[in-house]
Amino acid sequence: MQPDRQLSTSIDATVPTAARMYDHYLGGKDNYAVDRAACEELDKVVPSTRALALNNRRFLQRVVGTLAEDYGIRQFLDHGSGLPTQNNVHQVAQRVDPASHVVYVDNDPMVLVHGRALLEQDERTAVIQADMRDTEAVFAHPDTRRLIDFSQPVALLFNSVMHCIPDSETDGPPALVRRVAERLVPGSCLVMCQLVSEDAEVREFVTGFMDQATQGHWGRVRQEKDVAAWFDGMEILEPGLVEVSTWRPDNEVAPRQLTQEWIEFGGVGRIR
Repeated sequence: MQPDRQLSTSIDATVPTAARMYDHYLGGKDNYAVDRAACEELDKVVPSTRALALNNRRFLQRVVGTLAEDYGIRQFLDHGSGLPTQNNVHQVAQRVDPASHVVYVDNDPMVLVHGRALLEQDERTAVIQADMRDTEAVFAHPDTRRLIDFSQPVALLFNSVMHCIPDSETDGPPALVRRVAERLVPGSCLVMCQLVSEDAEVREFVTGFMDQATQGHWGRVRQEKDVAAWFDGMEILEPGLVEVSTWRPDNEVAPRQLTQEWIEFGGVGRIR
């Protein structure tokens, strides 16, 4: 499948992007005033968003470490990876095994610029610009083919990105998950989580706000049942599908998501 979407090659500092807003919430410097202003407006309705972003990042780091150390995964394909920060996927995985390979995928040209600058000395890691819904373009990219051997188990990461994808029978989240899962060998894993709320008013406000702020580069806030459906047919690793700060916490006092107006919900599915 080849979605008919043109990838931007220029950085637009006048329109917020989810990647740069996320970077701001994580305390990064690769964002603009328009991104920070959008975060301030979002915080008026969902003030827990910064804590949520930080907890989600910690979840990603725990997942990658667990898959590398306990399940022997040595290949990671990170969809919608966002801007580089500290303890990136390749750094976590390569602490377990320096030979681990990682490919980062994002459609934001700023991610491409900063990612390539960070990774130019690491031949086991690459960043590519692609629409994460375009499975053929992602899997066939020369850097993916160079670094990822799909005859061996691989972890596909969709961490806090599915809410950026609109509903569609052909390339909405369920179709995307089916398309990538059928290409993976048993033992491969899909890490998937997204923003959910059981409060209809929160779902409606955030979906509308982000769609308008990003000029259509948004999907929607969903419900837990929507996320659970993506894992049909997979073995769900313990502790199941949860609010992500409770997924295998490092210790008893690890940060937890304390407010519940919206949460990051998901987990890890293993291909049987």
